[in-house]
Amino acid sequence: MAEVIEISRLALHDQVAARLRTMLVEGHIAPGAKLNERELCEQLRVSRTPLREAIKLLAAEGLVDLLPNRGAVAVMLSEADVQNTFELLAVLEGMSGELAARRITDAELAELRALHYEMLACHARRDLSGYYRINARIHTAINDAAKNPVLTSTYRAINARVQSLRFRTNQDEAKWKHAVAEHERMIEALAAHDAAAMREVLVEHLNRKRDAVLALLRAGEVYPKPQAGKR
Repeated sequence: MAEVIEISRLALHDQVAARLRTMLVEGHIAPGAKLNERELCEQLRVSRTPLREAIKLLAAEGLVDLLPNRGAVAVMLSEADVQNTFELLAVLEGMSGELAARRITDAELAELRALHYEMLACHARRDLSGYYRINARIHTAINDAAKNPVLTSTYRAINARVQSLRFRTNQDEAKWKHAVAEHERMIEALAAHDAAAMREVLVEHLNRKRDAVLALLRAGEVYPKPQAGKR
């Protein structure tokens, strides 16, 4: 019985973490905002224990900062943070793509094609939330196909901090269309086992994201502006 309870608790805190992750990435919890435990418990209909376990998990992923005297706060990155993070991500993404092109199996390629078609359907419906979730699964699958667990875990840990910013960049129709075209090139490069082409398109794709994120940051369109009379 104890084992069953333990599994149940683990499953619950994973479920809470998944819901909180979506709220953070999609901006339902604003960057820099304190995670109000009482409100989140009511909203998610859970007790504080699984909520706190989920928050610790998201802090480890880089989506939440645990600050002295403030508690958990949704991560808010400076322009320098973004530059530095994307600089390292470009190296990891390029290496991941190169290895994936060399090592991907027919079954993995078939699954990636299926995900790609699901993503295209979301794009056609203008379902940004669905598109982004499948997009993230595609990049995860590419990382997995590289078959280097150290590379994969390092990439995911660093990428987590810019997930919410990456989500916002596809809200521009022209940028969204271009991102879809780059994903078409990824599938072609993987199918051809062309490591150089895969590295090139992934780095290009990431740098385009970086530029879009920086443009939004500089325009003041990412983080909420303080309202008059509020602190």
